[in-house]
Amino acid sequence: MQIKQSQFDLIKAQLKHLTTIDGFYKKNLDGIDIGAIQTQSDFEKLPFTWKGDLREAYPLGLQAVPDEEIVRIHSSSGTTGTPVIIPYTKQDVDDWSLLFARCYETAGVTPLDRVQITPGYGLWTAGIGFQAGAERLGAMVIPMGPGNTDKQLRMMQDMKSTVLCATSSYALLLAEEIARRDIGQNIHLKKGIIGSERWGEKMRRRIAAELGVKLYDIYGLTEVYGPGIGISCDYECGMHYWDDYVYFEIVDPKTGKPVPDGQIGELVITTLKKQGAPLIRYRTHDLTRFLPGDCPCGSPYPRIDTILGRTDDMIKVKGVNIFPSQIEELLKEVPGASSEYQVMIDHLNGKDILTLFVEKETGADKAQLVNEIGFLFKTKIGITAAIKPVELGDLPRSEKKSTRIFDNRY
Repeated sequence: MQIKQSQFDLIKAQLKHLTTIDGFYKKNLDGIDIGAIQTQSDFEKLPFTWKGDLREAYPLGLQAVPDEEIVRIHSSSGTTGTPVIIPYTKQDVDDWSLLFARCYETAGVTPLDRVQITPGYGLWTAGIGFQAGAERLGAMVIPMGPGNTDKQLRMMQDMKSTVLCATSSYALLLAEEIARRDIGQNIHLKKGIIGSERWGEKMRRRIAAELGVKLYDIYGLTEVYGPGIGISCDYECGMHYWDDYVYFEIVDPKTGKPVPDGQIGELVITTLKKQGAPLIRYRTHDLTRFLPGDCPCGSPYPRIDTILGRTDDMIKVKGVNIFPSQIEELLKEVPGASSEYQVMIDHLNGKDILTLFVEKETGADKAQLVNEIGFLFKTKIGITAAIKPVELGDLPRSEKKSTRIFDNRY
């Protein structure tokens, strides 16, 4: 993707500022003549930033403005290792709410909508981001936060919520509960804005059908504002991202070199206007690709594909690299197989054993599923798996992100 002059001017201004103040980037870019960066190729020679750098900078080593300008901090949702702390200025918070409001507008949300927010609040960016964007737009916010499904459904009915904001896992849990309680006639939802984790097409269709809503993928990460830097539109052909605030590159995960437009690679993000903790060439580990051409919706903003997986999602079994997206694509082809699955990998008697638990739809034949899924797993992924169909609803549901792969070998 060709860099715009307006983006390049903002990047050079960021680099000039960051190399004149004590902090991470002054050290990371030491010895590099910032004034000599005159082309996109020059910029692409700068070192990457990655999450390890952000952890080493704990707590506030990334801060690029004086303390009196910081109004808030957020932290990534990861549960292991040193937390990543991201400081925000008032301008950062205002910009983020503007970007999030754009997402709602792209999804067709208006001030007449009632937006029920189920992601978590606190240090995590999700809940407060969804709320700030909806308020900026002028919609009514119902700030539920996670959990308490009984109360979620009570408020959804009584407040006549029209927009649900959730992870795909929790949206599925709510959809199943609505069906189980037979209260669909009391639900007024029209749209679902889903973020935080990747999800397959089969899961998307199921949630959309059971909730009776149009679904939109929203994208973001704590290190770069939070959710709200990109979203899908009505045409469901990738996600528009706000290139006046973020510059995207897609690189080969192994070499770090740019890949041709349309080819899958790792998304790298540079913030253009962020003040509290700007990021230069940040490796997200998210796998996607640029989508060339104009979108039928008419938006002037460029598009990337929906996130196809993560470079660190990969598991290696019997010498074969396996991504969750491959399993989701495989299950999409199998009638009678639900979207919900779980993988268990064990090492027994000197051998790796992969067991795939799959929820079967009502009336589906277990033996047929075992044969069909087992055949596809062997032919498409390349190894033999033990296929274990279970009843619909047997696998755990999550209010946050679902864990689908359990590697018990280590």
